[in-house]
Amino acid sequence: MNPDDPYLEALATFDLLFEEAEAAGEPDCTAMVVASADADGRPSARTVLMKAHDPRGFVFYTHLDGRKGRELQANPRAALLFHWPRVRRGVQVRIEGGVSIVDDAEADAYFASRPRGSQLGAWASAQSETLESRETFEQRLAGREREFEGREVPRPPRWGGFRVAPERIEFWYGAEFRLHERQLYERGADGTWSRRMLYP
Repeated sequence: MNPDDPYLEALATFDLLFEEAEAAGEPDCTAMVVASADADGRPSARTVLMKAHDPRGFVFYTHLDGRKGRELQANPRAALLFHWPRVRRGVQVRIEGGVSIVDDAEADAYFASRPRGSQLGAWASAQSETLESRETFEQRLAGREREFEGREVPRPPRWGGFRVAPERIEFWYGAEFRLHERQLYERGADGTWSRRMLYP
């Protein structure tokens, strides 16, 4: 922990709770809900997998032209939610902040680490668009398998990552009788971070 830098303290707390979630046998500690809104403010949410995090923010990957990709480009703000019910009496981590697209080198490196089936699936899927039948998708996938047979699968041009740079991080600790503990770390307008408690 670093009490002299609330943001670094918050990141250290996240890492500690993540380790506890792994030790507690949570099915997938990287699973997080991403909430976004379109240009008109209509919200939507879905679960994705966190693939990296550091002081710059929390990263996940997707098709940039899918629904969440379009929303995050039109309205580049997001909220993330981790829920680890097996940790202590249940823990939630809530993160809110601005969104940016990761650079090509970072996206290329992550895409190269994916299983080949996932790489091919990224090429075969027109994410969020209407699909006439499962057979159509399987045919598209088979076509990509033939196209890239015997060579590495490159990253599709409209497939990439989003980084959420935190402006608020809340740690919600469950307690009996719903007397929960809530610790909020928040970045002010001048860029400095502070910490305060919230009523349950």
